[in-house]
Amino acid sequence: MSGSDSLFSYKTMVHALAGATGSMAAMTVFFPLDTARLRLQVDDKRRAKSTFHIILEILKQEGYTSLYKGWFPVISSLCCSNFVYFYCFQGLQAKYVLTLTESKPIKDLIFGIIAGVINVLVTTPMWVVNTRLKLQGVKFKSEISNKPTYYKGILDAFKKISREEGFWSLWNGTVSSLMLVGNPAIQFMVYQALKRWRQRVLNTTELGNVTYFLIGAVAKTVATLATYPLQVVQSKQRFSNQGEKKGVSMKTIDMLKHIVRTHGFWHLYKGLETKLIQTVLTAALMFLTYERIAATVFRIMRLESTVKKTV
Repeated sequence: MSGSDSLFSYKTMVHALAGATGSMAAMTVFFPLDTARLRLQVDDKRRAKSTFHIILEILKQEGYTSLYKGWFPVISSLCCSNFVYFYCFQGLQAKYVLTLTESKPIKDLIFGIIAGVINVLVTTPMWVVNTRLKLQGVKFKSEISNKPTYYKGILDAFKKISREEGFWSLWNGTVSSLMLVGNPAIQFMVYQALKRWRQRVLNTTELGNVTYFLIGAVAKTVATLATYPLQVVQSKQRFSNQGEKKGVSMKTIDMLKHIVRTHGFWHLYKGLETKLIQTVLTAALMFLTYERIAATVFRIMRLESTVKKTV
């Protein structure tokens, strides 16, 4: 089996490392927007406001550092999550893209869903922990959690959640996360389709920075609009430490019904503006960084290979 069609090739590793690096860089730049998005999704008492007003409110009440609260666990989770996702997606694409008969967009969707399922099962505990750490000490009351638990760090959070709530609590939100594998799958399908279209129109394999940024933004917008209500439920499930005890079922469908019945249908889209701004800009910058890192590494590798052959 050649290196180009193997799940365990250097090309797959380069794509995974570039994707993980790109996601970390993009999330660091736009992290305050993610903080505002999460507050809106889990704080049932907070009235939906513009992203700018939410950030100002956080700054006024909690200070500048609160905008980057939980940065390390989020970045750690994101690094692992995107490494797993890019590795699986690119590995499957390299190994099976020539053997499947479906059209390219359908192949991308299938590979994206498989990569997403693997990613969810492997990394959900990290996302549960980072949600708890990011919201630790925040002054608000939620219908699904008002029991204050304080964690010293990532490892302490893993231990306390396992001990106090049960080992499987680390996989809170797995069902909604599995439903949400359609989000990155749709995102990658749209991104790859737009990328191939522009390459065909311009008759080149390498596109400009603005093009990568824009098609990444469009792809993420489509994916977010399609799956946002499930993302709201997912945030609440990950944050919950005693939802069942308060009479609020943590099952995905039950929570969707509860939100609509208690707060109205549009509550499912609470924080959408903030989420769109945050996730679209983050995804756009992530794809741009990923493409540039991967292209640079492959160019260097080709140059090294050429030098070795001529020596």
